[in-house]
Amino acid sequence: MESLTLTALLSKSAKNFPNRRAISLSGRLDLTHAQLQQIVDHAASLLISSGISPGDVVALTFPNTIEYVIMFLAVIRCRATAAPLNQAYTAEEFEFYLSDSESKLLIMPQEPIVPAQTAASKLKIPHVTSTLDFQSKRVTLSTVSESLPDAVDEVVNDSSDVALFLHTSGTTSRPKGVPLTQLNLASSVLNIKSVYKLTESDSTVIVLPLFHVHGLLAGLLSSLVAGAAVTLPATGRFSASTFWKDMVSYNATWYTAVPTVHQILLDRHVSKPEPAYPKLRFIRSCSASLAPVIMDRLEEAFGAPVLEAYAMTEAAHLMASNPLPEDGPHKPCSVGRPIGQDMAILNENGVAQPVGVSGEVCIRGLNVTMGYKNNPEGNKAAYQYGWFHTGDIGFLDEDGYLHLVGRIKELINRGGEKISPLEVDAVLLSHPDIAQAVAFGVPDEKYGEEINCAIIPREGLNIDEDEVLSFCKKNLAAFKVPKKVFITDSLPKTATGKIQRRIVAEHFLAQISTAKVPKFGA
Repeated sequence: MESLTLTALLSKSAKNFPNRRAISLSGRLDLTHAQLQQIVDHAASLLISSGISPGDVVALTFPNTIEYVIMFLAVIRCRATAAPLNQAYTAEEFEFYLSDSESKLLIMPQEPIVPAQTAASKLKIPHVTSTLDFQSKRVTLSTVSESLPDAVDEVVNDSSDVALFLHTSGTTSRPKGVPLTQLNLASSVLNIKSVYKLTESDSTVIVLPLFHVHGLLAGLLSSLVAGAAVTLPATGRFSASTFWKDMVSYNATWYTAVPTVHQILLDRHVSKPEPAYPKLRFIRSCSASLAPVIMDRLEEAFGAPVLEAYAMTEAAHLMASNPLPEDGPHKPCSVGRPIGQDMAILNENGVAQPVGVSGEVCIRGLNVTMGYKNNPEGNKAAYQYGWFHTGDIGFLDEDGYLHLVGRIKELINRGGEKISPLEVDAVLLSHPDIAQAVAFGVPDEKYGEEINCAIIPREGLNIDEDEVLSFCKKNLAAFKVPKKVFITDSLPKTATGKIQRRIVAEHFLAQISTAKVPKFGA
């Protein structure tokens, strides 16, 4: 049996759809699948000529550019490991991630990213810049004059090659390193391609950063493997002002984003509607809970089914998804059915729970990482009873759809009552004057924990704490009603647009001098 690898799937796509558009930089450059493969192979030969060997870790820090896509694919083509990093990191953060990944080389764009250079120099890691000549359609590396002729032709990728190394953005103080193999990535993109029926006729605009699995696997790689097309924004990042123009210009059929981005697009739709919207097959939402009211507004505004999904880095992204309309209902408050892997709901003793009973969501499959790097304690906690434990609480309904209750560490324990912050979020977001909301637990002398929340009012509208609390009292049991409401114009988010409750709690409690600020990640 032929080894299943992402690189083989990409090569097959280039052979099957050589002249179809693969990737575009909005308004500036289009590459076909065949052209992309040729450029990637040449770039891989440059890396081999520079001394990169199989198993070496190569860090990359770029905006969402063509150069990044080429160099990422080139790194894994020469059997090295790509370690994408957020270009907004501080020098100290770059130093941690470069050191923890044991990177042998750092690749950057021509425009300097000074904190990355500083960290690499401190660690004595070589750093080079990568540039694509739009005329010759060839990439150059700043320290390599020319490559060995066809050096990459002798390289045969293997399913066990560690192709991608990322860190979790989880709830502990120290991010965990997650190695993902060619097999993990190939399995995941095939699962994504299958559930959304992606074909060479599809097209999308990349919304999310490509240093994270959501944008990288669901947006970019699944499209390329399907023979479909992706478009990168001209600025290298998402902009609500140009998003729909790009979607229309490049005949987009779908897009995937986090709820925060969906809300931004909805707000703009109300304040500055576009003259025309593309006809979409579906809209995908993942990486954070999508409130039912937001799903309804999205479907009404943009005329397409909204499919909520469930994913994590350790699963090479996708674990479950609501199906396309022809394959079954998409259920609000559910992240859908398991896709291409086994899923079980287990109690603390590893016993599978019946339909409707909550427990920890556990998975196993070809897409799941074999274990965290240099983290025996993390692996011991995550791998038990033959399953990978996600740290999420949820239940399966009678149709096999997964309903998430929340992170184990984020459930609020108020005097023995376990409260899901997701439930409180959903009620808050159902208020017509609230644009964004997040509930979180805070220390309380009487109950152990109490509920607080932070909200962003809709643009141009005012809402006060009394009105929010009154609304909650009408729609929640008394013990679930927040004790305090923070009204703000912004919420702290991760680089990928995710809201982490512990960070929100720390942010707002730090503003109250008398508050006992909780110590998270201990």
